[in-house]
Amino acid sequence: MTSMILAPPGRSPGDGAELAARLIPEEEMRPWSVDDVRALPSFASKMRECERICGVPYSETPHEIQDALVLRRLGQMINTVLLNPLWRERLAASGVTGAPTTYEEWERVPLSDKTVQRDMFMGARPGMVVPLGHGGFEVVASGGTSDGMPLEIVYSLRELRDTYRIAGAFMGAYQLRDHLPGGDPRWLFTNLADYQMWSSGTMVGGVLQQVPGVNYIGAGPVTAPVLQHMFSYPGPKAMMGISAGIAILGDLGAGLSREARESFRVAMYGSGVLPHRKRAELRAVYPNVAILSYFAATQAETIGLQLRDDSPWLAAVPGLHLVEIVDEHGRAVAEGEEGELVVTRLHAHEAPLLRLKLGDRMIRRPALDGPGLKTGRFEFAGRTGDVLHINDSQYSAALAYAAVREDLRTATGVDLDEAAHDVQFVNHREGKTITLLAAVDDADGLAHAVSAVLGPSGVQRVFAGALPRSLSLFNDREATQAAVERTGYRFHLAFVPRSSPEIERTAVGKVPLVRDRG
Repeated sequence: MTSMILAPPGRSPGDGAELAARLIPEEEMRPWSVDDVRALPSFASKMRECERICGVPYSETPHEIQDALVLRRLGQMINTVLLNPLWRERLAASGVTGAPTTYEEWERVPLSDKTVQRDMFMGARPGMVVPLGHGGFEVVASGGTSDGMPLEIVYSLRELRDTYRIAGAFMGAYQLRDHLPGGDPRWLFTNLADYQMWSSGTMVGGVLQQVPGVNYIGAGPVTAPVLQHMFSYPGPKAMMGISAGIAILGDLGAGLSREARESFRVAMYGSGVLPHRKRAELRAVYPNVAILSYFAATQAETIGLQLRDDSPWLAAVPGLHLVEIVDEHGRAVAEGEEGELVVTRLHAHEAPLLRLKLGDRMIRRPALDGPGLKTGRFEFAGRTGDVLHINDSQYSAALAYAAVREDLRTATGVDLDEAAHDVQFVNHREGKTITLLAAVDDADGLAHAVSAVLGPSGVQRVFAGALPRSLSLFNDREATQAAVERTGYRFHLAFVPRSSPEIERTAVGKVPLVRDRG
């Protein structure tokens, strides 16, 4: 993916523009036919040439050079998609008829969503610049865990291989190297159990196989005996999986030898968030493990990687995607502000998809700019759909949980992060009730402890006091505890057993933070 996060308004590519024009010369900027597009040199080759000229890895080139080269590539992409009638009509409706010369002009390109992706790249796949009949493509499907509907995207195989190499090299150099030391063999496993057409079954595996110096194993579903066998291999180990697949490793590793448990050095989880309770369980079993986020999606095999165990900030992979954090108008937010995650795959001559909203909210963080790695950074703030709708107001469920947890801990001493394996809000809109379900080991005991302190109306007061601190990004109206009470909503906290069917899970075991019941 491209590493950079869209610069805020006013930032200029500066002196990098001259180098960018050298790397992507004018004759390559405007392909005139499908055959011209197929003949275009890869963007990966431009990155390698940039490295040669600058004398440092692309990820360590100055921001102004990265910004300028990416802007040049975006201009080339606009000229390329204008060969396609559907894209030409879509861009013209927003007043885009040529390559942008600034990032502000790029922001005029309309945002795409999953509906646009379906319309462009499923069925007759009319959004492709180079038709599927030319061959050399791979179709990758989404797991459909957000809305349950099929979703596909098309990649050029040559460009997909480029992105695997770029992302794998980045992981090896900046994320895994310090955690997998010594002269013993180094192991990188994945327990992703998806069918191979699914994005995480192909794309993430494609990246992991390209991490230099590791031995890769696509393990699939892992049981305790399988884990024991894998961890019997000498040498440090890392594993990547969805958050639920990583969370169960604490249970599966109970019978491992001390040496095997100490050899587990990195647990990488996808799917947003790994609960605090699960982290504590993992560290209790595996004393040397670093727990890091690997953030990916079906249109972006490596959106952001957590580089440090002590910071939740994610780093973009330079040159892979353009990562934007935007407001409701599609404009870049300032550092420290929250916005919608938007991604444009830079390695996509033949089947480009511009400015795709991935359904996640991010907080823009300061770019990493010093010796070594230079890239944009951001922090996961929740799914776009993780919103509590209370009459006409919208509250961030992630912030609501954090506020309720804090107030509950202060009032009762019960810390939901420590006690709960999973949490989920259930919003019965018609009945005007919201229940926070917490899956715990001792449901009856915790329910009694909380009730003894708060009394019959205490939970209502906790919620009403916490919710005003969790207004969502695009809702700027005032809220007070009294205003929440006037909505007529009733709030409940329910402790349920760890395996309770009351908590809804997706087909692959994910626990959505919010479920609406009408």
